[in-house]
Order: sequence, then structure tokens, then C-alpha cells
Amino acid sequence: VQLQASGGGLVQAGGSLRLSCAASGRTFSFSGYAGGWFRQAPGKEREFVAVIDRNGERTYYTDAAKGRFTISRDNAKNTLYLQMNSLKVEDTAVYACAIRNGWRSTTWDGYNWRGQGTLVTVSS
Repeated sequence: VQLQASGGGLVQAGGSLRLSCAASGRTFSFSGYAGGWFRQAPGKEREFVAVIDRNGERTYYTDAAKGRFTISRDNAKNTLYLQMNSLKVEDTAVYACAIRNGWRSTTWDGYNWRGQGTLVTVSS
């Protein structure tokens, strides 16, 4: 299974970005896995951002993301999304996606497959 995140870039504070995570694999059923987003700011530990269940019915966010970020998925396209609004300078980080069996996990190691990240830079 391969996960490819995209959509990062440079944005001013208060702006928005939409990240995508495309999943692929020969015998892979994306709809069977929960999907999560994590981020790692320069010089800091990786942290959990949000997770969505395999059907897109349940979501869970870290406090920093609540009310500003929205996680979603399109199982027909094997794609996970993270809509980020009202971005702040402190949201600057490399954002990466991951998928796992079962429901919620807030730890990177709790995910079966983990992708490379996309850089989000928020300027003041």
C-alpha cells in the first residue's frame, strides 16, 4: 500500500488549504481502513491531527484542529482529505496521512500504513 499526500504550500495566516492523500495498492481496499492525518513542525514531535472511520461516519480531532479543520474521504477515489481553514502560523508543519485497521488511534505507530508528508507553511 502506498499513500501519497499532496496539496501543501505557502499560505497567509487566515487562509485555507485542502490536503489530499491518495492510496494505492494491488489488492487493497481503501474502504476497509480508518484514515488519519498527522503533522510534524520543525524541531517538534509528530502529533495527531484528525482521524475518520472507514465509512466516513465518525471523526475525531485534536483540540488544535477542532472547528478549523475537516477530515473527509472519498472511498470511490481511494482518497483522504483534510480541509484546513483559518490557518495559523503554528499550523506550519509537514502533514502526513496514514491508514489503519479498526477505529481511532492518535499515535503514528498505531497505523498500519503511513505515507510521506506534504509541507504546509503559514506566513504571518
